Amino acid sequence: MNHGRKKPALWVPHLDGVPHRKLGNHHSLTGAQIYNRIEKELSQLPKNETLTKSLCNPARFSGILVMDGKYVKVKGFEQKIPLIYGIDYLTHDIPYGGLFVAEDSPAFYSFFEGLRTTGYPLRMVVADDRSGLESALNNVFPLRPLQLCHTHYLENIKKLLDLKSSPKEEYFFNSLNLHVFVEPRTKQQVITGLKSVWERHAKRNRHLTNIILDIRDRIDYLFYYLRRNNCPRTINLIESYNSHLQGRLKTIKGFQSFSSAQRWLNAYLIRRRTKELTDCNGKFRHLNQHASLELTIQKQAQWPEILTKLGIGKVKYYEKNSRKKH
Repeated sequence: MNHGRKKPALWVPHLDGVPHRKLGNHHSLTGAQIYNRIEKELSQLPKNETLTKSLCNPARFSGILVMDGKYVKVKGFEQKIPLIYGIDYLTHDIPYGGLFVAEDSPAFYSFFEGLRTTGYPLRMVVADDRSGLESALNNVFPLRPLQLCHTHYLENIKKLLDLKSSPKEEYFFNSLNLHVFVEPRTKQQVITGLKSVWERHAKRNRHLTNIILDIRDRIDYLFYYLRRNNCPRTINLIESYNSHLQGRLKTIKGFQSFSSAQRWLNAYLIRRRTKELTDCNGKFRHLNQHASLELTIQKQAQWPEILTKLGIGKVKYYEKNSRKKH
């Protein structure tokens, strides 16, 4: 990457959603020239995982990784394919992410292998229930616990119960949600809640009993958060990031190749790490006005230099315009 270039970086306003036409008008360049400049800058960016490995202090991460996949449209693939990435829960930083052809065992294994090479101090994973994820996690990071997302687990139960066409099961679901997923503060209270719901609503119903039994069998995966401070029980954090990414993908309407998708998504992760957080609430309020990468780098004095090397810092005009638009 040419760290001494004098031309303002265009990849940053592009990732922030500034249209090519507006960039062209501002710089007196044609659409083709803007496109070529941005593509060149994207190809010169370091890999996101390289930033983690070379710049970050592992001790600054919480080690609680909220993980999910966001599907993108890529030419040559019949179905959308997933960007699988993880967000460190307490810092909101994104140590690693990659584009894969499916959410399966090989992809998850590759993901965790890539994460391991960055030096990220993984302590646990919070994710949806995905086939092959747990085995891949155990192969690469033995004895790291997995916390399953409650939101999606309960949504799956709703589908099994078909509440819209079978409202009589609504009493069972509401009781299950309250006495098993909301009220308990210990594993024993979860077990007590399960027994109570079974006796009151499911004792004579094999279908409902099977739901109770599945929760009991997965109790350590569903309620690990009760034993670990600051452990979330949903992946809501990364889903908010997915919503933002979806907004940007709508304007792109797909990628022309796997490599072009990799290049753009790598830049997207870097931009998310280097842009100031502004909408954090509650216990995360202190993160506002800081970029997540700023919170995990080894030396705070490096921050202005890091931004300069990435071509960030001369984009105030675009950020101002982007905020007006979004």
